Amino acid sequence: MSRTTSPTAEDFVPFATAALDFHRALNLPNGPLVTTRAELDALHSHLVSLHGLLDAHAVRVGQLVPAEGDPIRAARTRVWQAADHVHAAYHAAPRPGSGEVPEREACKAGLPEGAPELTICQRHQRTAHLVRRRTTPADLHAPFTGLVRR
Repeated sequence: MSRTTSPTAEDFVPFATAALDFHRALNLPNGPLVTTRAELDALHSHLVSLHGLLDAHAVRVGQLVPAEGDPIRAARTRVWQAADHVHAAYHAAPRPGSGEVPEREACKAGLPEGAPELTICQRHQRTAHLVRRRTTPADLHAPFTGLVRR
């Protein structure tokens, strides 16, 4: 990045991508066979941040160039779905220390595990509120991504 220009998305997004690639190359080949809750929490945080970035683009671009905004909105929806699956995987992963696997219904019961484990649920609920405002149930359950506009 040049010292005379202000930072833009083009300056930082490639670093985030490279960091994920580096993490995968270093940690997955020799790492544990089961993904830890800490890793799932970090992945969820990353997906929620990516969702926020795509949401900002979808809102701004969608008003000006609908043909560009539609695929960005579809990508935003798919990233949310990925975050939702990672959130479910977090609650299905063994608890640190005891190795106990929680019941499937634990997250639906409200506050399943308390702090600090509750952080992922709080992040998920904040994002879910935004998703409910900007996405229809049909969008969330559609098998088609909406990538063709005529």
